[in-house]
Amino acid sequence: MELFSYSNLVHAIAGGSGSAVAMSALFPLDTVRTRLQLEEGRTSKNTFLQLTEIYKQEGIGGLYRGLLPVIESLYCSNFVYFYTFHGLRRVANEDKAAVKDLLLAMLAGSVNVMMTNPLWVVNTRLKMQGAKVTTASTSSSSNQASPSHRHYKGMLDGLLKVRREEGIAGLWSGAASSLVLTINPAIQFMVYEAMKRQAHRVSGGKQMSSLAVFGVGATAKAIATILTYPIQLVQAKQRHGHSYEGLPQKAGLIPIMFYIIRRHGFWGLFKGLEAKLLQTVLTAALMFVCYEKIAAVVFAVLVGRKKDMMVKH
Repeated sequence: MELFSYSNLVHAIAGGSGSAVAMSALFPLDTVRTRLQLEEGRTSKNTFLQLTEIYKQEGIGGLYRGLLPVIESLYCSNFVYFYTFHGLRRVANEDKAAVKDLLLAMLAGSVNVMMTNPLWVVNTRLKMQGAKVTTASTSSSSNQASPSHRHYKGMLDGLLKVRREEGIAGLWSGAASSLVLTINPAIQFMVYEAMKRQAHRVSGGKQMSSLAVFGVGATAKAIATILTYPIQLVQAKQRHGHSYEGLPQKAGLIPIMFYIIRRHGFWGLFKGLEAKLLQTVLTAALMFVCYEKIAAVVFAVLVGRKKDMMVKH
């Protein structure tokens, strides 16, 4: 069956490994992005000043807090995503068109969300443990029992505690926002694949250089990020376990958006966008470079082995 093949597995391993390498290299930028999204009291300064401020307050450990759970979540997430996307494309007879790439990427994203959302819920909370967080609910007496103030020893401990204390629904906090956000990687992949096909046509079928792949990957991710950022902001707050005055603990996407607009104005929906663009665009671009190189090397090894086997027979 086309859905289960070594080719899909290679793409999945390359995608997961590429994303892990890229995130490890640029993790402090993700720390700044997370703090700006979740800390109501943190003013939106430029990214370099934010990095300096966190370093002065918490040391180098503050910039890399939660690195391991993020890498675990990201590898699993991208493994599922790349495997599903390329598997579905093979089932669809590899008919490469922008609209089809968009639909297949959204479907792959939905599968990814339902399978890995619990990892991201725990990952978000682990990243904020020990951080000096100021949220809208900090002064509330009910905040003592809020999910964001519980301590988790690691990914597995976090999964078990969330399941025990908040039920199955707690593990899928922000899943609705995540499903809406499948449009983000879908847009990213559609733009990336369309630009890559155009580059192949212009170059006469020559393989893209690493610099070209980096540029295409960065452009694709920047477009997707700007278009979907307000939803990403709400998603981060839902996963962290934020509570707001006048809203239920598990408030939905639209009520939280209106709350942010009411409290911070329309541009409050874009708080942390600069850091997010730097982090996600550079990470995605580097991930695509690593992905293409890893996939090319593995496929070359597989082709070489196949030739050796044919010679022996």
